[in-house]
Amino acid sequence: MEFLFGKEEEQFREEIREFVRQELPADWALGMFDEADSEESWAFVMSISRKLAQRGWLTMTWPKEYGGQGASFWRAVVYAEEGGYWGIPGMGMGVSGVSWVGPSLILFGTEEQRKKYMPLIAAGDPDGIWCTGYSEPNAGSDFANLRTLARRDGDAYVINGQKIWTSEAHRARWCWLAVRTDPEAPSKHKGISIIIVDMKSPGVTVRPILNYIGNHHFNEVFFDDVRVPVENLVGEENRGWYQLMRSLGYERGGVAARSYGRNKRVLEELVRYAREKDLMNKAEFRQGLGDVAIDIETQRLLAYETIWKMSQGKAPTFEPSRDKVLNDQILEKLSVLGMDILGPFSQLDPSAAKSKWFQDLGGVRSIYYNLIGMSSAAGTEFTQKNIIGQFALGLPRSY
Repeated sequence: MEFLFGKEEEQFREEIREFVRQELPADWALGMFDEADSEESWAFVMSISRKLAQRGWLTMTWPKEYGGQGASFWRAVVYAEEGGYWGIPGMGMGVSGVSWVGPSLILFGTEEQRKKYMPLIAAGDPDGIWCTGYSEPNAGSDFANLRTLARRDGDAYVINGQKIWTSEAHRARWCWLAVRTDPEAPSKHKGISIIIVDMKSPGVTVRPILNYIGNHHFNEVFFDDVRVPVENLVGEENRGWYQLMRSLGYERGGVAARSYGRNKRVLEELVRYAREKDLMNKAEFRQGLGDVAIDIETQRLLAYETIWKMSQGKAPTFEPSRDKVLNDQILEKLSVLGMDILGPFSQLDPSAAKSKWFQDLGGVRSIYYNLIGMSSAAGTEFTQKNIIGQFALGLPRSY
C-alpha cells in the first residue's frame, strides 16, 4: 500500500524548503539543545518563530479565532517532517506551548484563558513561551506521586513545592503546572490539578541543571508561597490526572513525525560520511545503518497511524507511547553508531566546532551527549511500556 501525500501537501513541502533556504544558514546544524545555549542563539530562535507565525505555520491546526488556520493534521505532518529534517528552530514556543497547551485549553480551558494565552503562542511572541512543571525529585515516572501543593486561600492558590527537569524554564513566561490540590484524596491519582503560573511571580526560583558537557536545557524550579489567581485553574479542580492523560497524547502524538524527519536526516548524513570515508566496506557499519534505516521507515508508518487516528477525532491511547519508545531506541542506535563512525573525531570537545577537524553528522554528537535526558523526557521506556501493556494488550495496571 502506498502512503503518498497529495499535490497540495507536496506544494506545501516545497514552500517549507524554500523557507529553509531563505532563512537558515547553509551550514545550519541539527544540535538538539542549541536553542538555549546563548542569548544570541535564542534571539535567532525567536526571530524564526515569528516568521513561522507570520506564515500561519506555527499553530496551523488551531482554530482561526485563536491564531490558527484550521489546517488538517496531514498538512501539519508535512510541516513536522520538514521541520525535523531541516532542524527548523522555534517550532515549539518553549516546551508545551504549541504541542499541548493550546490543544488542552481548547479541550478544558475557559474562553478567557484561550483568548489570553493562545494568541501569544500563535504570534511567536516572547510572552508565549511555556515550560511544563510535571516531574519532581520523587515523582518522575510515578507522576501521581507529586507533592507540590496548591492551597486555596480566598481568590488565589498558594503554591509550595519543587519541580525538576523543567525544560526551558529559564526562558518561559508561563508554566503549565501540575499540583496537588487535595492531599486527602483517597487515591493519589485524584486530587491533582493543572494551574497556569506566571514565571515572573514572586516566590518562583529557577536554577539551571547543566549536563556533563555544560549545556543548559533542564532546570529545577522552586515555588515558595507563590500566589496564583483562581482563574488560572485549567479545567476542573482535582481532575488534572485525567486531563493530563488526554493532553499527553498530543505531546507524544505530535512528536513522532518531527522525530522521523530528524532521524532520517541524521541517517542520511551518516551514510554520506561513511561513503566518503570508504567505511561502507566494514560490515558492522553497513549492517548497522541498514538496521536503523528499517527502524526509521517503521517509525514513519507508525507516526502516520497515530496522526490518522487523531485526524478521525479519536484520542490516541497507547500509540503515542509506542512511538516514543521506538524513537528512543532509534536515537540510541543512531548516536552510538554515529559516534563509532566518527571514530576519534567524536572525542573532540564541543568548543572545537569551528575547527576543520570537527565533524557532527547532523547533530549525532548532540544526540549522544543528551540521550539519557531525552529518553527520560515525557516518560521513561518502562512507563511507556506500562501504558502499551494496559491499553494495547489489556494487561492489568501496574500502578
